Amino acid sequence: MAPRAPLIVIPARLGSTRLPGKALADIGGRPMIARVWERACAAGLAPVAVATDSVEIAEVIRAAGGTVAMTSGAHACGSDRIGEAVAALDPDRRHDAIVNLQGDNPFLPDGALAAALGLLDDPAADIGTLATQAALEEADDPSAVKLVGTQIGPNRMRALYFTRARAPHGDGPLYKHVGVYAFRRASFERYVALPPSALELRERLEQLRALEAGMRIDAAVLDKAAPSVDTERDLAALRAAAREQEKQ
Repeated sequence: MAPRAPLIVIPARLGSTRLPGKALADIGGRPMIARVWERACAAGLAPVAVATDSVEIAEVIRAAGGTVAMTSGAHACGSDRIGEAVAALDPDRRHDAIVNLQGDNPFLPDGALAAALGLLDDPAADIGTLATQAALEEADDPSAVKLVGTQIGPNRMRALYFTRARAPHGDGPLYKHVGVYAFRRASFERYVALPPSALELRERLEQLRALEAGMRIDAAVLDKAAPSVDTERDLAALRAAAREQEKQ
């Protein structure tokens, strides 16, 4: 049965390796984490919370009227942080799907979260995620994570692997992963009970833990997706996009 009561949780921390403090980076006069929270709320799909170990991030979200779950700073990845948060936010297990919306997607396209959740209509799928065709300049960029998969329907793929390398080899499109994970509740609880896997640690990609454990990840292929923020260049591009939005 498809999940009917999702919960959206945004994991956020200040200690980003590639871009420290990016959650509070100013984009068009608002911290990035506030923009991500606003996009999640605007989708109108589910309650939204931010899971963080940062008092500064918590203050920003609470000032905006949002819900915050304070967590340990020792988690290996965002989904593990969400695991601690969900235990506090939903101890009665009222929510049958948990959506991990990564905190570096301030301009996530309309309908993206619904598309990820919609993949769980197939009872064989444990996790729904998103991808879009990679641009030429992203092919060899390790910050642009590539999804290697097989097409199983219109704009739908089954993930076989995720990598920071250029893959697959040969002619044909490359697909960039977009940082959203819609878990069935049981799949989420199984995931966070697992230790970090070997490939997860090697590639620094949390979704590989699920694949190594035999879980199925399906991806909806979007026509386009705004870039996530991994580098100073990404941040500059999003600031420019925000300025253009203000002009319209």
